[in-house]
Amino acid sequence: MKITSDSDSLAENKVLILYVLDKIQKPITNDDLFKLISVSNNMNYFYFQQFLFDLIENKYISSYTKNGEDFLELTEEGKKIYSLTSDMLPGIMKLNIDTKIKNELEQMKEDASVSSEFIPYSENEFTVICRLSENHKTVFEFQTFAGSRHQAQAIIDNWENNAGDIYPKILDIIMPK
Repeated sequence: MKITSDSDSLAENKVLILYVLDKIQKPITNDDLFKLISVSNNMNYFYFQQFLFDLIENKYISSYTKNGEDFLELTEEGKKIYSLTSDMLPGIMKLNIDTKIKNELEQMKEDASVSSEFIPYSENEFTVICRLSENHKTVFEFQTFAGSRHQAQAIIDNWENNAGDIYPKILDIIMPK
């Protein structure tokens, strides 16, 4: 593929990136997005970065840093552009991508997972257990007391939605300096 000549191929590859972001519907790291794209299309890393840069520059994809990692996400404008250009990707290509992406996403989910549960001891006594696992091994786990079912559920919800922020802060507090 020549990056400067085949405009259909250029556009198709950009639409492919938008398609994958639209499919996963959540922020993803640059490396994970490349991994998803490369399993479904033999796109060169440098071409991928150029296409990504163009999409970010046109504000179809937003890029931001959280906890030292760069994340990418489809913008509202990107969703509109994707809906207008989605027919550029052949149906067989979408089916192939969907199958491969599903498998890769399941693997990524297994690689790093956040889980939690609570154990009731009485009407107003619960133990909440929160875990962070990678490759099926527990990396971090804590237990805490909750004085109501509502409080236990609030702790679980907070952990599951914010483990990526909470875990580094706890490590920072407990690690000797």
